[in-house]
Amino acid sequence: MSKDRDQVLVVPGLYNSGPGHWQTLWEKEYGFARVEQAEWDLPRCVDWVRTLNEVIVAQNVPVVLVAHSLGCIAVAHWAAEADKEAVRKIKGALLVAPSDCERKDFPPGAVGFTPIPREILPFRSVVVASTTDPYIPIGRSEELAGWWASEFVNVGACGHITTVDGFGPWAEGVALLDDLRGAAAAVLRRV
Repeated sequence: MSKDRDQVLVVPGLYNSGPGHWQTLWEKEYGFARVEQAEWDLPRCVDWVRTLNEVIVAQNVPVVLVAHSLGCIAVAHWAAEADKEAVRKIKGALLVAPSDCERKDFPPGAVGFTPIPREILPFRSVVVASTTDPYIPIGRSEELAGWWASEFVNVGACGHITTVDGFGPWAEGVALLDDLRGAAAAVLRRV
């Protein structure tokens, strides 16, 4: 993991990521930074996007986003609204187990995340999804990846890819992130 050429920002979803979550473990292991939201349980999209933008703009190196669940939707909203200078800072995004906040049974309290942006993300991205995610069917995850022009990775029957689903350090995810960071760096060198 190269820490000197980019900054990995962890973007948790609804309720944040607990101490055993792979995002938290990656932060500790690799020195990544978390985008800390003021409200994790009753989030407002406008607030999450503003906070994400502030953290990205403050970086002095290229940024790689590692989002989970509703954090993926926040990234899509940010990309649709951000100015070009901020967007140019993004080297890539790993979007893991995006939530379908347009579902009628989505947990109440999240405000402004719908409709989910359908614009192509202006940076390389990878959507990682599970066939047994209770928050989004695999076909819907693939649809989001198509809207965003993201690469799509089906990791099989892995639930919502959380601690409850047996995910700790998640070596496969680290490999996906390494591939994303390496490929994005190669593209940046050619530009």
